[in-house]
Amino acid sequence: MTKQNNTIENFDCQAASDDTSLENNLAADAVALPDVAVQIEKIAERQRQITAKVQIPRPVEQIWKVLTDYEALPEFIPNLAKSCRLEHPQGGIRLEQIGSQRLLKFNFCARVVLDLEECFPKEINFSMVEGDFKGFSGSWCLEPYSLGEDVGTILCYTIQVWPKLTMPVTIIERRLSNDLRLNLLAIYQRVEQLASI
Repeated sequence: MTKQNNTIENFDCQAASDDTSLENNLAADAVALPDVAVQIEKIAERQRQITAKVQIPRPVEQIWKVLTDYEALPEFIPNLAKSCRLEHPQGGIRLEQIGSQRLLKFNFCARVVLDLEECFPKEINFSMVEGDFKGFSGSWCLEPYSLGEDVGTILCYTIQVWPKLTMPVTIIERRLSNDLRLNLLAIYQRVEQLASI
């Protein structure tokens, strides 16, 4: 057994829960949550690209502040048990994240170490340097919009995932597409909460 697997198995995956309770928690503080559009694209037999979009009626800077508060992400992102900065050999941004899921009545944890590139105010790109997938990368894209006097942001979250052979790709695809939707709703709520303070 590798050191990496020990890390995952020893990590307390308390964040795992079912989708119903996650949705109830998200909806508890909101009158109406926006629609989130999710698209799944098959890149190869075991590779998927999943994209989710949501409109947030706040300026780009407010969304950017929430997205880049990396160590606070587990406080409001469902199924994200850990997110912490690591030292980067070239002085960039490196994160360790551990996600936890309830799959088939047992807790499943996945660990990734990501290198991020911030391109303020338009996008944040990330790619896995080590972790529990054969490949994992993606981006956050922020596009401002205006309707009359209202200013807002279209937030787009795209991931490309390549699960290892031990992971059933259809289950991973289904779970990640639902996670992306829940994550965007959680970010929407976090931005709205901070804007009302």
